[in-house]
Amino acid sequence: MSSGPQLVQSDTLVQPLGRAFVITFHAAAQSLRIYPLENATVQKALTEMHKVVRRLLDREDMFELRLVGDFLFINDARLRLELSDYAAFSYVIGALDRHHIGRVEFSQQLTPRDLAPFVSLLLGDGDGSEEAFDRFKQRFTASGVTSISIEPLIGVEAKGEEDEEDRLKEAAKLTYFQSVHVAKEVMGDVRLGRAVNLRRVKRAVQSIVDQVLNNETSMLGMTTLRDYDEYTFTHSVNVCIISVIIGQKLGLSKIQLYELGLGALFHDIGKQRIDPAVINKPSGLNEEEWAQMQRHPTEGVLALFGLRGMAEVPYRAMLTAYEHHMKLDLTGYPRNIRPRNPTLFSQIVATADGFDAATSKRSYQQQPWPADEVLREMRDNPRRGLNPILVKALINVTGVFPVGTLAILDTHEMAVVTKRHPDPSKVHQPIVKIISDTSGTMLARPIEADLSDIDPQTRRPKRAIIKTTDPDRYGIRVSDYFV
Repeated sequence: MSSGPQLVQSDTLVQPLGRAFVITFHAAAQSLRIYPLENATVQKALTEMHKVVRRLLDREDMFELRLVGDFLFINDARLRLELSDYAAFSYVIGALDRHHIGRVEFSQQLTPRDLAPFVSLLLGDGDGSEEAFDRFKQRFTASGVTSISIEPLIGVEAKGEEDEEDRLKEAAKLTYFQSVHVAKEVMGDVRLGRAVNLRRVKRAVQSIVDQVLNNETSMLGMTTLRDYDEYTFTHSVNVCIISVIIGQKLGLSKIQLYELGLGALFHDIGKQRIDPAVINKPSGLNEEEWAQMQRHPTEGVLALFGLRGMAEVPYRAMLTAYEHHMKLDLTGYPRNIRPRNPTLFSQIVATADGFDAATSKRSYQQQPWPADEVLREMRDNPRRGLNPILVKALINVTGVFPVGTLAILDTHEMAVVTKRHPDPSKVHQPIVKIISDTSGTMLARPIEADLSDIDPQTRRPKRAIIKTTDPDRYGIRVSDYFV
């Protein structure tokens, strides 16, 4: 398969300007929602938005914003969602979708004043129908602005009521992004020795448990984010989600899942008491640094013991923080003087931690392992020190090809695994989104396919995975297909 430029997902030079446009667009809308047009805050927001548009026009000679499914494109570059920009992206996508707008073009004659009626009208109600677009266009035309042109969504059915799957995915996104924000806040408070807002932590864990129980597929998809810049926080949330999913498969009660989730979210809290230079070192640790790193489970117990605001001391979370690197045969760390058996919660978190860490980019791991290889290693290598029953439970959760795997099909199409097959006998035939055609050209709208579907003529599966591959090789970020 070709690895030429047709597989590059977006123009990296446009990305920062595109993100800046979405952020200033959102800021302008929020200011217009609160203040009148003449207000200084509104005028400043519109001016900032105009500056970004001008920079894009100067660079690209044209500026076209398109909505394709859940993705925003600027010219031919698909904008990548970052954790910190979720609210802005969500607003812009939602506003365009409500008014059935698929394309917006800004001309060279654009002025800051021209942006005001466009942004203001987007604040109005819309039901996603073709009639909503007609109403919007009629009002916008009446404003007299000619430097902005709009076109309706193409190739999609008008939406009256929100699709249930979209609603579930949106709920999962909200829970995930809020949980990462809480994790970031908590870790920062612990590092600086400030009081932790435990009420927010409890709500975040409860939301994760509720979402897993009602919306497991979407929540598992969120773990594909694995944001390098926010690794400490996304890793804690990912481990929490994966641990709760494993716990659910084991039949734990909702209260037990909450306790498990709390321990998983806090499992690495002790790292906030370790020198950041050691935590973020891009090369191997020397003996002294490794000894310092091995202290983080003990530091985690001390940090949790010092938390205030819980009805009772979080003993299970403390044990999880202390034991999650011990290994079943106790060859890990911290070292033990007496024999002991790590608790079930600690073993679950160790399994989730191992999987997410190995499949993520980190300061010392620029090339993460393919998820299917990680599962194979976890299952077959006893030196990992993991509970084989829990590893099997994880594989039952993820399938042989975990969610987020980039696969090459025997049709020479590329596909992202989005769901495990609901039939346990077909764990090697997941549900995928096909993202490129047989020549390697990226599809504007991915096609969902069940790899267990049979061709009636050959009586064989229509498609099959022949290998997995590294998304970075093709400039693809698989999390784009979940958020």
